[in-house]
Amino acid sequence: MKPGKAVIGATNRGFEASPTLPTRKSNLSVYFTYCGLACTILATVLYFSSGTRAVAQSSESHGVKNVILVHGAWADGSSWSKVIPLLEAKGLKVTAVQLPLTSLADDVATVKRAFALEDGPFLLVGHSYGGSVITEAGNDPNVAGLVYVAAFAPDKGQSTLDLITANPTPVGPELRPTAGFFKLSAKGVFEDFAPDLPEVERAVLFATQSPIAGAALGVPISTPAWRNKPSWFVIAADDRMISPKLEEAEAQEMKAKSITIPSSHVVMLSHPAEVAGFIERAAHESGTD
Repeated sequence: MKPGKAVIGATNRGFEASPTLPTRKSNLSVYFTYCGLACTILATVLYFSSGTRAVAQSSESHGVKNVILVHGAWADGSSWSKVIPLLEAKGLKVTAVQLPLTSLADDVATVKRAFALEDGPFLLVGHSYGGSVITEAGNDPNVAGLVYVAAFAPDKGQSTLDLITANPTPVGPELRPTAGFFKLSAKGVFEDFAPDLPEVERAVLFATQSPIAGAALGVPISTPAWRNKPSWFVIAADDRMISPKLEEAEAQEMKAKSITIPSSHVVMLSHPAEVAGFIERAAHESGTD
């Protein structure tokens, strides 16, 4: 064998003897590549998982989850019937009180009994005369905020009757006195109280209306809660029971966040989605103010 060929042959054998080395190296590279990729995926999943939990915990820590609804005169807790399921669908725990409407003191006591059953801070919502009730009752430390829905909001020393007298509306002649209580005439319900509801709903409201004691309207507020609590206000632009101008003035006086809805006095029945959405917003914001 000639030296030159031997060298070439040896060289060739050397290359032929080691084809597995690059293969092993390639397999190891693939292995470590997959390991690195798996670690990257795992780290990403853990990161976003912890981030999601953090966001969820942050979301849960904001706002209140309990809402107490207070109806007004010539109504009862069922006046919130369209709003309640919308609020509960958003995860809020809702209580609608039933006021006796016999005196401001009795109505405030009824609302405060509801306070005792709540498991944490809550939002207090009042419609119509219910606004006067939450104004007097709302100084409890667990009240996170107040929402007025086409409501009265008397100041210290003012009564609901003072506001009615100073801001007359078309419903006045439709009040019917009965042994110290007042009811609404059919015209008062159909044309003033709830003119934008279907006729069948107005008929139900007329049949089920709860009369209010005249004395309940004449008691002045001692310490208005809206002066110490964050407040929100739904203004009913077409209200014939409470002057819309009064509602606007009240919202401005309490520096409330407000919305105006083209509605009659019973805005929670004619525009339940808008009212529920506004209450939900207040419930969220009341935990961050």
